[in-house]
Amino acid sequence: MNDVARVAGVSVSTVSHVINGTRRVDPETEQVVRLAIASAGYIPNSLARSLARSTTSTIGVAISTFANHYFSEIVRAIDTACGKAGLMMLFADTHDDPEQELRVVQAFHQRRVDGILMAPTNDGALRSLKYLEANQIPAVLVDHLLPTPFDQVGVENTEAMQALVAHLIGHGHTRIGYLSGAQWNSTSGERLTGYRRALAAAGVAIDERLVAYGESSIEPARLAVHALLALPDRPSAIVSGNNLMTLGAMRALKEAGVAIPGEIAFAGFDDLDWADLHSPSLTVTAQPLEDIGARAVSLLIRRMREPDAARSVVRMPVTMRIRRSCGCP
Repeated sequence: MNDVARVAGVSVSTVSHVINGTRRVDPETEQVVRLAIASAGYIPNSLARSLARSTTSTIGVAISTFANHYFSEIVRAIDTACGKAGLMMLFADTHDDPEQELRVVQAFHQRRVDGILMAPTNDGALRSLKYLEANQIPAVLVDHLLPTPFDQVGVENTEAMQALVAHLIGHGHTRIGYLSGAQWNSTSGERLTGYRRALAAAGVAIDERLVAYGESSIEPARLAVHALLALPDRPSAIVSGNNLMTLGAMRALKEAGVAIPGEIAFAGFDDLDWADLHSPSLTVTAQPLEDIGARAVSLLIRRMREPDAARSVVRMPVTMRIRRSCGCP
């Protein structure tokens, strides 16, 4: 308790009053004390007992790859939403490693966060999710939507990709190469389904050689595009399944000296800061990143207040931004 008082800059008696509820404490001071408790590396039994019946005004955020612009923007949106709600955010990057993910979730639990927002990794055993459920920790999943009892926030992946591919078909393309993300990723699977549906709806036969797996990363996508270009009847258009693969695709097309859209048209999922500055500017689908982050926080707050509320799965619409890489003037 002395350590908490020192970190919070208050007296030991004030810490005691916050823990035991024996006297009214100024709300701002109380929040400072609770944050000091939550940030402790360990929690003495007396504090653990108190926290079992109170809150810390802190949530944990576990993201699979912070280096990905998509996730970094969502984290920024989450942080903004937390500030408006009077919450503190603890952040950790799981690096898409299931073992690290479990360690992060356990560490958040030890620090007595009130809830956790998480973009799950590829863990077939679902250890982190089982840990959350077993310990009754309020949680919301972001982006990678799974058949679990947790609240989830994502976008209309299938419909959005179907519309993007249909736009290229409208330009007369029937041999459309597709850069798919990691095969374990539910988001990648939904977008691949959208690609297939667009071709089927237009009566275009699906050539599986045109589906390349870029593993949701830059270098695998670069190599995948080179493989598509090496086909005897290469595609006349390419669609990328996420922002990192778009970077890899742009590198490959530049290395091969391919003119966009003159030789190969291009469209991608996810907008990028430089997409409208690229020559030619890139046609993309833009996800509402700020809204995703805000909605995730909103759902988590509801779950923390109403543990027995019905499960909510939110699918947000995306916006197609038509530029020049697809062949539009």
